Amino acid sequence: MITVLFFAKYRELLGTEQLQLEAESFSSVRDIAQHLSQQGSEWHSIFEQANTMVAVNQKMAKLDSPIQDGDELAFFPPVTGG
Repeated sequence: MITVLFFAKYRELLGTEQLQLEAESFSSVRDIAQHLSQQGSEWHSIFEQANTMVAVNQKMAKLDSPIQDGDELAFFPPVTGG
């Protein structure tokens, strides 16, 4: 299983903070993002944004980053500071 976490406004928009996906269906972060973007308009709005951030096992990742069973993905909006 792959654990997918959502933070900040993504959690609020989707109404969930976490879900589990079967690992066999996915080989990269992009695969999961494409799958989730098909779950409805709220989901699509998150994954069509070029600035959505993702981490795999608490390390920043890219869409082409590989994933495997037991991984934890976290999607969150860009962070700004001052």
